[in-house]
Formats: sequence, structure tokens, C-alpha cells
Amino acid sequence: MTQHMRVLLVYCHPVETSFCAAMRDAVLRGLADRHSVTVLDLYGQGFNPVLCRQERLDYHDITKNQALVADHIALIQAAEAMVFVYPTWWYGLPAMLKGWFERVWVPGATFTMPKVGKPIGPLMTHVRHCAIVTSYGAPWWWIMLVGDPGVRTISRGLRALLNRRCKTFKLAHYLMDSSTPASRTAHLAKIEARFQQI
Repeated sequence: MTQHMRVLLVYCHPVETSFCAAMRDAVLRGLADRHSVTVLDLYGQGFNPVLCRQERLDYHDITKNQALVADHIALIQAAEAMVFVYPTWWYGLPAMLKGWFERVWVPGATFTMPKVGKPIGPLMTHVRHCAIVTSYGAPWWWIMLVGDPGVRTISRGLRALLNRRCKTFKLAHYLMDSSTPASRTAHLAKIEARFQQI
């Protein structure tokens, strides 16, 4: 059995009754009673995803760049596992989630800036598990054809800032536009069962 972990579930969807909400709840059921889970509902808390002019000017200044998002940075720095639940729109992350990465995952908090001959350095090495739970309107083969850019942002780009041995996986429901109650129910059961293994 995996030891108790602090899990941050980042949820991103504007509609309370969406299938994404059902997927979030399936994750929570799977993790129940074994881990401490904090849900960060970006739409629910009215997060502003727009990187303003001053934030961009202060981006490389580690004495200033965390000031406006200190509460979010505290959440990600406390997490030992992260779960992202969101819909894939136009092959990528919703603007709300992309803006969250741009504003919160800043130098000095989540990575060190590159130096001559050296890449950026990871500062999120306390995160040992990273999961992506998403949905697509398109079939799986089309998503693979276009390269699945949204998932790659997390599974490759963000993953580089986490623990070197971080375990990462994705659970996706394809063809959402033509899904059925049966397909959705089966997928929710799959999500719950997978997270019971963490």
C-alpha cells in the first residue's frame, strides 16, 4: 500500500454539472481515506489567468514574482502528488489552466533559471506522482496525430520540474461529443479504480 500523501487536485471547468466534475469526484472517491486531498477549483475561486504587465516585468525577480500568487505557490510546494482534471479544448489546456501555469509556476518557486550550458533546474522534486484526467471530443488516433499538446505540457514540460522518479499517467475519455451514459459510467469506474491503487 502506498504511504499517505498530500495530494493537490487542480480542477478546471466552468460548469458545475459537467462530466469533468464527475471525473473529479471519481478521483476523490478513489483517493478517499488514504490521502490528504486539497481541491483547487480554478473557476470556483475566480482565479485570474491573465498575466498582467507588472507580473511579466517582475517575472525574473524572485523577490517580487510570487507576491500575487503566494497562496497558490504554498499549495503546490506542500504537495507530494498532483492531479489535473480538465477538458481538452482545441487540443490543449483550457486558457484558465494555462494561465495558472504562467502565473504560478514561476522562477525561484518551481524552477531555477538556466545558466550557460545548463538547463533550468527543478525545484518541485517533492512531487512523486502526477496524474492527468481529461476528456477529448476527438478519437484517440486523431489526438495522437496532432501530438496531444495539452497533455505534453504537463507530462513532459511540467514533469521536468518534479521528482526524477515521479510516476505519471493519463486517463482520458475520447469522443465525448458522441459519448453514452454507459461509456461515461465505465470511464468513471476506471478512474476510481486507478486512483485506489495510488
